[in-house]
Amino acid sequence: MVHKARRLKETNRSGLLVLLTASAAVLALGAAVWFFLLRGSPAPTGPPGLSAEAKAYTRYLGLSDFEMKAADSFMQSTLVELLGKITNNGDRKLKVVEITCVFYDSSMQYTVHRERVAIVRAKDGPLLPGQSRNFRLPFDAIPSTWNQATPQMVIAHIEFDE
Repeated sequence: MVHKARRLKETNRSGLLVLLTASAAVLALGAAVWFFLLRGSPAPTGPPGLSAEAKAYTRYLGLSDFEMKAADSFMQSTLVELLGKITNNGDRKLKVVEITCVFYDSSMQYTVHRERVAIVRAKDGPLLPGQSRNFRLPFDAIPSTWNQATPQMVIAHIEFDE
């Protein structure tokens, strides 16, 4: 009887050892796969920025005639619209122009919302040299901590229409 109990204890120990070894191997394999998948994947890329050529061309773009409108929606939120005009004072046709609108808090120290939007789109046709075009930008996710002022607008991307 004592002999049977001893054999049962040894069987339990060896079973436990096999289970622990298998668990450690699965964890090591999982960690290796996770490491190589994360390390091997390229860093996420954001939307395209300004090329050197586009950066130089920004001096020919005029943003003007800004007007802000706000309307309450039926979903208990406020829709803010920014109306404005872009003018192409340069000598190139523009296929796409995107701006980043930066909304600040009342102290003008903290960004409360940032959004990149197109004001010239390929589907609307190119913005020709000397031409102006109105734009309308709706925003529905601006936090209530926004200072209610016109956002800072920065040219973020330009595509030329050759």
